[in-house]
Amino acid sequence: MSNGTILVTGGTGKTGRRVAELLRERGQDVRAVSRNSEIRFDWDDDSTWPDAVKDVAAVYIVTTSLHDPSVADQFRAFGELVVASGATRAVLVSVPDDGHAAFRLAQAAEAELTKAGLGLAVLRLRWFNQNFSEDFLAPFVDAGDLRLPAGHGAEAFVDADDIAEVAALALTDDSHAGRTYELTGPRLLTFADVAQELSAATGRTITYTPLEVDAYVAEQIGYGVPEEWARLSATLYANIAAGALQTVSSDIADVLGRPARDFRDFAASAVRDGAWLTPSS
Repeated sequence: MSNGTILVTGGTGKTGRRVAELLRERGQDVRAVSRNSEIRFDWDDDSTWPDAVKDVAAVYIVTTSLHDPSVADQFRAFGELVVASGATRAVLVSVPDDGHAAFRLAQAAEAELTKAGLGLAVLRLRWFNQNFSEDFLAPFVDAGDLRLPAGHGAEAFVDADDIAEVAALALTDDSHAGRTYELTGPRLLTFADVAQELSAATGRTITYTPLEVDAYVAEQIGYGVPEEWARLSATLYANIAAGALQTVSSDIADVLGRPARDFRDFAASAVRDGAWLTPSS
């Protein structure tokens, strides 16, 4: 057990809330923060930082700004502040090396946290299983057709519960400082494979229809999605289509001493939790 409060940024997000729950179950004092929490935290408003980081021993860092050129300066200031508040340990949710500029920006930001004096563990994540049940892909599942511009590329979808377990260990054990973990699921799946897995789990026929980028963007705009977001999401699918990250890591198994959770197990659990429409819905 770690002495002192552990700060969890993104405390209501897919991984943040799971990290907070795990730590509390293990007897840790947790301060989970977000823009709407009692102690407010906003990356874009540094006046909210001091109260959030007061007397913390460790911090779980989640931001949507790793692609922003200013993120290194932001992390320099944040790192100095949390170290001055007593923190010695941090876990950062980061991006994998897909050959794009965002990765280099993330590396620069990571370096600033280390320079500030934090024992930093970096988690490089892939697409979450829970994107299909708790986020932007859930409506596609309920519609029965994954109409996406992901081509025939594959992804090692990773489970948010596994991420949270690795993070909780790294936040409470100094042996993870200086380590970088590539967190993936145990196998590569195309979206056609995912559709088959979801069909088997839900008892419905769910298909995958590969679209061209422009056709996907036009459909999304027709559903009321802002064009900027439609085009941004299209670039993410294009990375999969290009096979940018068709690798599987053993890091989850190495850290946790058990296999990473398979998409099939996730899908079965999500059905039990009522995540999607089923024939009996």
